[in-house]
Parts: sequence; C-alpha cells; structure tokens
Amino acid sequence: MQASDKIQILDTKNEEALLGGGAKRIEQQHKKGKLHARERVELLLDPGSFEEIGKFVMHRCKDFGLDKEYYLGDGVITGYGTIDGRLVYVFAQDFTVFGGSLSETHAEKICKIMDLAMKNGAPVIGLNDSGGARIQEGVLSLAGYADIFYKNTLASGVIPQISAIMGPCAGGAVYSPAITDFIMMVENTSYMFVTGPNVVKTVTHEDVTSEELGGAMTHASKSGVTHFVSANEVECISDIRRLLSYMPQNCEEEAPALPYEGGNEKRVKLNSIIPANPNQPYDMREVISEIVDEGSFWEVHKYFAENIVVGFARLGGRSIGIVANQPAVLAGVLDIDSSTKGARFVRFCDSFNIPLLVLEDVPGFLPGTDQEWNAIITNGAKLLYAFCEATVPRVTVITRKAYGGAYDVMNSKHIGADMNYAWPSAEIAVMGASGAAEIIFKKEIAEAEDPAAKLQEKVQEYTEKFANPYRAAHRGYIDEVIYPEQTREKLLRAFKMLENKVATLPKKKHGNIPL
Repeated sequence: MQASDKIQILDTKNEEALLGGGAKRIEQQHKKGKLHARERVELLLDPGSFEEIGKFVMHRCKDFGLDKEYYLGDGVITGYGTIDGRLVYVFAQDFTVFGGSLSETHAEKICKIMDLAMKNGAPVIGLNDSGGARIQEGVLSLAGYADIFYKNTLASGVIPQISAIMGPCAGGAVYSPAITDFIMMVENTSYMFVTGPNVVKTVTHEDVTSEELGGAMTHASKSGVTHFVSANEVECISDIRRLLSYMPQNCEEEAPALPYEGGNEKRVKLNSIIPANPNQPYDMREVISEIVDEGSFWEVHKYFAENIVVGFARLGGRSIGIVANQPAVLAGVLDIDSSTKGARFVRFCDSFNIPLLVLEDVPGFLPGTDQEWNAIITNGAKLLYAFCEATVPRVTVITRKAYGGAYDVMNSKHIGADMNYAWPSAEIAVMGASGAAEIIFKKEIAEAEDPAAKLQEKVQEYTEKFANPYRAAHRGYIDEVIYPEQTREKLLRAFKMLENKVATLPKKKHGNIPL
C-alpha cells in the first residue's frame, strides 16, 4: 500500500475505526466485561503521558483476503509514558483487530518497544489479549513470536518485565509472558494454555473448560504460572502500578525509597507470637506485618505453595524482598513447589538490587515418594543455589525451628548471609529432639526397664543441648540472639549498615542452576 493510499483512507474513513478504537469495537469489549486496549493504556499510565509509536503501521500480508482489510497499528498499541513520573514502555494487544493475532508487523512493533526499553533502562509492560499467531501469515507469524522471545531473554535481569493477561493467551503466545518477571491474570476473562480444551479432549479425552484448564485461579493455585490474580481489569492495572513501586527502573539502579521518620521501633506483640507448644502453628504473616512498615507488605504467589511466603515490603521506607517459611501450612516444610517459588523470587530480587529478609521456621524437607520421585533434590537445590548466588544484602531471622539441610538452605551464614539473628525460641539442630533421641540413644532406650520414660529423658537431654540458638551463636553462625520485640529495630540498623555492600562472583559466562 502506497503512502498516498493511506492518506486517502484517512480522508474517507473514520480514523478511530481504523485504529481499532471505534465505538462499536469498544462496546464489544465492554460486553465481555473487558476494557478496550486504548482504555487499558490510559488507565495504566499517568494522565496525558502516553506517546504512541507505530500508530500507522499496517500488515503486509495479501493472502487469504487480508489485502482487503487494513487497520492502523495492526492490532497492537505500542509506546511509552510514565507511571508515578517514572518512564515505562508498554504494548497492548487489541483483540478487536483480527482477534489481536500476532503478525510480522505486530511483532516488529513489540520488538521495537523492547529495544527502546533496553537502551533507555526502563520497565516494559505487556497487556496481552490475543488469539495467537495470525494463521494467514504462516511462518512469518511464528518468526515474530521467536523474535519476541529472544528480546525477552536478552532483557531478563536488565529491566523489569511485567505481563498482564487480559484475555486469551494460547499456544506460542504463552512463552513470552513465561519469560517475563511477573504475570498477572484477571478472574473469569483471561486464560493461558499451550493446548486448548478441544485439543485436550481429542488427545486425552479429558472434558475441561478454558477456565478449569488455564484460568486465573488455576494458574495461581495449581501451576504457579501466574503471580497475581485480580478481580477485574481496573484492579489488575492498579496492581501493575503498585508492583512497579517496589522495583528500580533497571539493574543498575535501586528501588525508589519513600520518606521515613523513625520512632519507637519496638514491637512488643512479637514477644507472644510463638506458641508454647513447639508443634503448634502460627501465621508468619503476623510476624511480617509487625516487622515491616505498616501496610507495606504485598504478597507474591499468594495462592501457590502456601508453605512459603514471598513478597515485597518496605522497611524504613526502603524496598525489600521477604522469603518466609509458613508454619500454618504443612508446618512450614520445604517441598518442590515452595523451593521453586522461593528461588524464583530470590533471583528476581538479586537481579534488581532489592535486599532480602528471610524469616525462618522450617522443620526440614517434605518426605515421601511423591517428592523424591519428582526431584525434590534438584528442586530444593534451586533455592539453595539462588541464595548462594545472591549478592544483595541478605539478613535472616530464625524464629523457631531450623532443622537439617533446610537450615542451610534458608539463607544460613554458611551460604553467604550477611547477618543472622535468632529469637530465644529458635531451635537449630539436625532434626527434632524426639527423632534424634531415638537414633542416638537407641540402645539405651531398648535396654531400659521403662523405655518410654528413658526416651522422654533423652528427649529432654537433647532438647536442652540443641533446641536453642546458643550453640550456633557460640560458633558465630548466629550474630546475635535477640528478643522478638527488638527485631524491627535490629533489621533497620542491619540493612542500613549493608546498603553499600559490594560483592562479586567469580568470573564466568553464567552458572548452571539445577533446572
């Protein structure tokens, strides 16, 4: 199509319709409970800040009737703007134009935005709403996807990448969001899957709906693919803005700090949070809420692997990442899913200079054939590797149990933690007192007149010796045993002391994390 033809089109037709923003198209989206792509962009960015790039791009395919239908922008809105005054780049797929399908030019527009984001060190946000590859373009569409995947990979760890799934995302389209740092989904209107319900039914004879197969809550709770679930699109866009507030523009900068005035930092409520019975659960979120700045904790992966809690918070106005065992779920043990969840979060924080706080109450790794046969060894090693590799400030607080190899994995002094604190209730040992006594004193217990009484005696002996933090403190593995109420104050000082930390890893191309 010649330039003069484009001018003629604009002269004779409604430009808004050509841009995919006509009233009818917007109404179609609203009937589905969805916003139009342009409305999403306007909501996401600061008012009046959006500058569109590639507004007049059209597809080049002339096969299968496409030579008779053209839309400016070719189904994706791309450009830049600001969020809370900070530069971001954005692309928003427009489902009202060819179902948001990805063509050669559609992909080129997205790649151009990602290149600009990399060059200028700013986050890139993708608002995905696409039926997949544009079938009429064949391999050109597939090549476009691969180009985007390559850009995602190059940008990983350099700039934050956020994907919001605002509609369908199927087949090859799912892999770009999967490479990005965070995925957000909207309940009831968005879904992701490699193969849809029809193919699943044909191949495996399973009858499943799109929502069951790849809906927001499915991926939030079962697969762990999505990190955040929103009730509607407006809430989702608000969540994107909030998420960005915890992270820097790129890997060379630090996250923005909020003004903070210190006061009484003691938190007396923490003194009574650990139950007297060591086997009784408590909610680690209560500990977190007492330690961090009020209302600042925002949980990531809330519904997945709930035996570990990860999320962003602020401490003294500064952004931190929190990794915490959750005694209220599976006693806080580490398993395959929680190890993977924790490792992923640790690596993100390390990539973008966000200090890490670890709250530890872990009785070990989850036993069982299911765990062993599905590679708890390899998956548990992911979390270990992630902590070992992290060079950001790292502080650990042991609140209660720290048993076996899980003690080592949860950011122990031995794998490079900077400061390690323990509450008086901490138990640092190879295993629980009962199991340890049965092994160590097996012969004595068996030969005793009253084996049960002897076992109880030996359990008590082992408890007195190991079920406390002082042996580890004597060796310097614990820097200080503190009262729970002192925790916030100690952490404020520790992270302040560590804010200029410099650590370098051995020179290498990259490590080989156990995947």
